[in-house]
Amino acid sequence: MNTTQADPAGAADARLPFVLAGPILRRLTPDRLTIWLALRTPARVRLQLDAGDGIARIHDLSPDDAGCVHLSAGESLHYQLIDLSLDIALPTERWIGYTLELQDTTLQDAPWLGWQDWAPDLCYPGRASPGFVLMPHVRSLLHGSCRKPHHHGGDGLVTADQLLARCLQAGLSSEGTPRDEASLPAWPSALILSGDQIYADDVAGPMLRAIHQLVDTLGLPIEPLAGTEDAGLTDAAALYAHPASYYRRETLLPHSRHNRALIEILFGGVEKPVFTTASAHNHLITLAEVLAMYLLVWSPVPWQGLSLDAPENLSEKERDLYADERRQIEGFISGLPAVRRVFAHLPVAMIFDDHDITDDWNLSREWEETAYSHDFSRRIIGNALLAYLVNQGWGNRPEAFDAVLMAQLGTALSTPGSQAHDDCIARLQAFDEWQYEWPTTPPLVVIDTRTRRWRSELAARQPSGLMDWEALTDLQHTLRGHDAVLLVSPAPIFGVKLIESIQRAFTWFGHPLMVDAENWMAHRGAAHAILNIFRHRRTPKNFVVLSGDVHYSFVYDVELRGRIRGPDIWQICSSGLRNEFPPRLLAVLDRLNRWLYSPRSPLNWFTRRRSMRVIPRKPQDAASGRRLLNGSGIGLVELDPTGAPWRIREWLANGRTVSFEREEDASRWH
Repeated sequence: MNTTQADPAGAADARLPFVLAGPILRRLTPDRLTIWLALRTPARVRLQLDAGDGIARIHDLSPDDAGCVHLSAGESLHYQLIDLSLDIALPTERWIGYTLELQDTTLQDAPWLGWQDWAPDLCYPGRASPGFVLMPHVRSLLHGSCRKPHHHGGDGLVTADQLLARCLQAGLSSEGTPRDEASLPAWPSALILSGDQIYADDVAGPMLRAIHQLVDTLGLPIEPLAGTEDAGLTDAAALYAHPASYYRRETLLPHSRHNRALIEILFGGVEKPVFTTASAHNHLITLAEVLAMYLLVWSPVPWQGLSLDAPENLSEKERDLYADERRQIEGFISGLPAVRRVFAHLPVAMIFDDHDITDDWNLSREWEETAYSHDFSRRIIGNALLAYLVNQGWGNRPEAFDAVLMAQLGTALSTPGSQAHDDCIARLQAFDEWQYEWPTTPPLVVIDTRTRRWRSELAARQPSGLMDWEALTDLQHTLRGHDAVLLVSPAPIFGVKLIESIQRAFTWFGHPLMVDAENWMAHRGAAHAILNIFRHRRTPKNFVVLSGDVHYSFVYDVELRGRIRGPDIWQICSSGLRNEFPPRLLAVLDRLNRWLYSPRSPLNWFTRRRSMRVIPRKPQDAASGRRLLNGSGIGLVELDPTGAPWRIREWLANGRTVSFEREEDASRWH
């Protein structure tokens, strides 16, 4: 693999496919469309919409037009976000086909290429083109989190593709509902990805091998590295070629006495690692690596022509691990055409959790003070955050990122390692507009639980609150006046009490990182504020909380004690898309939680939720009274006209569909 920087004046490699990833539908409303693309070269775009109403809707856009923003990250990696305001509103609850044609702007008289040329498998059987259904009144939605490519199991996004195919095969009624099949939902209003869309801190060897080849193929700039002089790393090229680049990256951190705390907290000394997990040591470092990984987890196209053969300099143990990971990665790749198809047919809402950046990101004040005080660790975190903006945050709410920030971002992408790059990272680390709201009914409110933390004033090692007072006050203002709301919180607001108690115990002994001690109840101020929001007299009557993070799925009905009426609260957790909790350990924790925190247990009065009654739902056909469901899959929630969920299911990657049903005699939980 050639690790030298490609000639910036050279043309894009014409052997590469034109479209590297996408189209990914992002925020869609009747009068505005947002579509994300990753391309080999900048392109003119011709978007034709067919709503079946006889109205011609053809939109021609050039890069950097008002409705088509372009970013360049290298010779052969260009991002374009179509953010188009429509003069004629689109109809709702009706299939809208779209044709997306692209023309290479770097070639004279280049032909227009439609999706048939660059993604012939993009549309579903029986359809003449890809399409979508605008469902502003939410009748169903899909949600999930935690998609680790080398996990031993299926992919919930592939399951989502199978579900959409069944809906279309059954045929859609005029209201977006599949005909004559009660088990199928109305067309989902959105696909909500509530965190850990990538695992920047837990990367398989074969994935890292593919990343390095793709970085070279795309001609991404070589990034100078600061703070790595002790390891002899001057830039990204030296990192990629270093013997420790695979499975031993933690050894590349400076080992001077001054950096002892950084080694212990960040790279797995006496604490749980931050820049790698306990099972992998391939944490992504450079901006190019993170950008390449997004392409590889969202699209089958970038994998073309890449070799998964093991690199040299691996130990026998590492070779065995690499071989096992390769089998999982090959299975992951086989599902990517389905993933790309889902993204092209549903509006996709995204928000980060920790693994999108690094494990335990901003968990405590000590973590922040240590990580951000070192050039190397600050760059690693910043690169992942910058890549999140380009690939995820941008399409959630494009207007949140002004022209000045986008210009700064473009300079950082083209000159990684420069002062402009560091300045952009500094601005993003202070950015406080990652949260957003989509104008559905009920409204979809997605909160940022990572960057606006309520830092502990008692001790630096104490876990921070997931949102600070100002952010929680903003949230309360957002929620006021709505009859119902869909609230996306990456971490469950109402979690498993036993697990939270274990986390609290480890925190008391000064080791919060060892058990991921970050939950809503871990910080007194944040817990008190979020619970008071539910008790506010103008809080929504129906409150659906969608979460992930924990690698198992569950549903709780939550009632306020001492209130004559409501609000009605449902905590719905779907995790993971491609991950799961250790099965035996989860079975033990589930059983102990039922014993120790039964409704009549006095231990409930020692929790911060004692003013609420939490009624767990039992997964259908669950053995021995279990309440926690393990297994990769995708969550499906169906709502009635008031915004209350009437059916909650998990569509598992193994083919099972599991319903979460409320106990017939709920009074026994009172």
